[in-house]
Amino acid sequence: MKVIAKENKIVLEDLDYFNPEHIFKCGQAFRWKEEEDGSYTNVAYNKIINVKGTGDVTINSSLDDFENIWRDYFDLNRDYKSIRKELSFDETLRKALDYGKGIRILNQEPFETIITFIISANNQIPRIKKSIELISKMYGSSLGSYMGEEYYSFPGSEELSKAKAEDLREFARVGFRDKRIVETSKLISEGFIDIDSLYEIPIEDARKELMKLPGVGPKVADCVLLFAFKRSESFPVDVWIKRVMEELYLKEETKKDLIGSEGRRIFGKNAGFAQQYLFYYGRENKLGR
Repeated sequence: MKVIAKENKIVLEDLDYFNPEHIFKCGQAFRWKEEEDGSYTNVAYNKIINVKGTGDVTINSSLDDFENIWRDYFDLNRDYKSIRKELSFDETLRKALDYGKGIRILNQEPFETIITFIISANNQIPRIKKSIELISKMYGSSLGSYMGEEYYSFPGSEELSKAKAEDLREFARVGFRDKRIVETSKLISEGFIDIDSLYEIPIEDARKELMKLPGVGPKVADCVLLFAFKRSESFPVDVWIKRVMEELYLKEETKKDLIGSEGRRIFGKNAGFAQQYLFYYGRENKLGR
């Protein structure tokens, strides 16, 4: 990969295994918007980011922001060729590897990821995205406009801890998740759990720690660990992964916790990457339906 800075843009030449459609449509982040020109716009780390292209990728960013934020956010320091090679031992997974070969895992901000995945529980993507945008407008800060649309930062834990649950329910349309969002924000703001420890402690301990928070069950905890804490051994199980694993691996209906254990057993340290390839492949091809 070659990094070229010009006119407040970064051009990444010869970038392997990077396809915006694969990355932004595989269930790991909810604020990406597809533009008419085929690019994708998002807000992350209090910045408006626009990405376009495969192979040669253009990002609206300064060189400093690219090196300090986006290089890690887009997981560009990771060798995906080696990961894919390590996962190729599994013949069943190979079709999914080829189908979603442009997938990368985004390294997202922890608090925002916790709240957005609480919102995602038993919810549909259009409603999830709408709630996140409304929360950002209500409690975040304006970041300016891009392509004619105003964007707002996602609020921090202190700001969201002061929200009224009834306002979240009525205006941000989060439903029964309203009190859970406020309570979780308060607990994180007060240091109830040691967020920084979740990068390093054993995966089961990290899951238990996250599940102390209201609204965080096993699936949400696994998503947060994978997408915000770089825990690539995490294997989140949603309805699509359940269907895919039952159809391709287990050959029978299986409880979600056992599916997660089996995913971690089969794929080991790369379980999270396997999960993303299987999720995208299974959903796009409607496996198990």
